[in-house]
Parts: sequence; structure tokens; C-alpha cells
Amino acid sequence: MPRTSHPLSRRMSAALLAIGLAAFIPARSGAEETETAKPEGYLKKHELPDSLSLLPPPPRPDTPAFAENDEMHRRAARLRHTPRWELAQQDADLREGGAITAFSCALGVQIDAQQTPRLHMLLMRAMRDTSRSTRAAKTHYAFTRPFVARGETSCTPHKEDSLRSNGSYPSAHAARGWTLALLLSELAPERANALMARGASYGESRMICNVHWYSDIQQARVMSHATLARLHGRADFMQDMEAARAELAAARAAGHAPRQDCAAQAKALQDSLTGTN
Repeated sequence: MPRTSHPLSRRMSAALLAIGLAAFIPARSGAEETETAKPEGYLKKHELPDSLSLLPPPPRPDTPAFAENDEMHRRAARLRHTPRWELAQQDADLREGGAITAFSCALGVQIDAQQTPRLHMLLMRAMRDTSRSTRAAKTHYAFTRPFVARGETSCTPHKEDSLRSNGSYPSAHAARGWTLALLLSELAPERANALMARGASYGESRMICNVHWYSDIQQARVMSHATLARLHGRADFMQDMEAARAELAAARAAGHAPRQDCAAQAKALQDSLTGTN
């Protein structure tokens, strides 16, 4: 689908663009594109990594990778209607930068557009690029999602109609989460273990929700790394990283602790797919 800019974005001054305020555009229709408005990314369409070239085809039946998908699907089904399932439902919500807020506990600082606007915008723009990088493969392969293939339900029944017609491979949602984990670990290396663990669990949430296969999550990470490699070569991105690092340090010094129930989140995350037999 071609990208269109909001008319107001074309009239924004170069000065505003220079300080990293991105123009907002209306949300497109699509299963994993649920925000009411999203900032433009850093990369033009032709600069994005090509998922169709970088990724292998999704697993075919009667292969070890397909069997692994089935095994992880079985494990995920055992976590239905548990606190971990409820957390997966929360992780599915992308409205108001929900993916970013999900990492506040792991970071130890509340991340949102009010407390950390520069950091929040950096992450939103990077997630935008990462999500767009998955589209070529998603569209080409149109891999059927697990709840459709198995005749089951998902953790987000209100999204199922759009998800049925939206390819599963690779997961744009999981790619966003892995991008957040990587960038926040770079900005706060002392919290890297917790942040990377949250990035992994964020991807697992998509399997627990029954909307993605294990292979979708694994290849999402490839697209996250490929996109971030491109972003790190851009001067505007690196300038925004420095501004976000300073803002994060100030927020930590000011005691802007997460507003989520971090103890409940940690308890729910004790149930993982790798630890479920």
C-alpha cells in the first residue's frame, strides 16, 4: 500500500523537522496497525530493508521448522486464560504507544509522550520503520495465522476479521518489540538483561495470543536488526538517540518510576513458552 502524508505534514517547517518532530498521518487499515495516528519513520520506502529478499519462505509442512511451530503453539495454548494470557492481551494493544509503555518496568522509568517526549518519539519512529520493513514478505507469503489454521480463537477477538486477511509471517508486532528492546538496551545498558528479556516475552505474547507462529517471531527479529542497522547510519537518528539518552537520564534522576504494576507483570512473565512443558 503506498504511503500518503497528511496534508499538514507538507507545510511543516524545516526547523521543526530538524528537531525531530515527525508529521503524523492517519492510521492505515491493517491487523497490526491499530494506532489512531503514527509518526513518520526515519527511512523512505526505498531505504527500508527488503524482507522478501532477506527472509526464507515460511516453514513448509513436514519440515522440522513446521513441527517446531506446532510444538510452540501447543505450549502457548496451555497459557490461555492465565495472568500471562492477560498480559499478552495488553501487549497486543498498540494504541497511545502501548508497545513502548510495556517496557517501562524493564527500563525502571515511565516512558510516555508526557514524561519522555524525545525518547517516546524516537521509539515511535523506529518502530514505524521496523513495522514497514516486514510488509513485503507479509504480503507475498500471506501465511495463515494459527487461530485461522486451527479453527480457534485469539486473545483479541475484535481484531480477528482483519487478522484473517493479513499475513502472519513475519510478525510486525514482534519486530516492534524487539526494536524497543534493542534501542532501550543501547540507551540504558545497565538494564539490558531485563529489557532483552521483555523483548523476548513481548514476541511470545503474539504466540500466546494465538495470532503468530514461532517462525513469525524469529524472523521478526531479523527485520528489526536489519532496520536498526540502517537507522544507525543516519545522522538525524543518532542525534535523536543522544537527546533521548539525556532525557532518560533526567527522567531517572527525577524519579519518574513506572506507573504499571511491575510486580504483577513480573509474576505473569514467570510463565514462558520456553518454561512451559
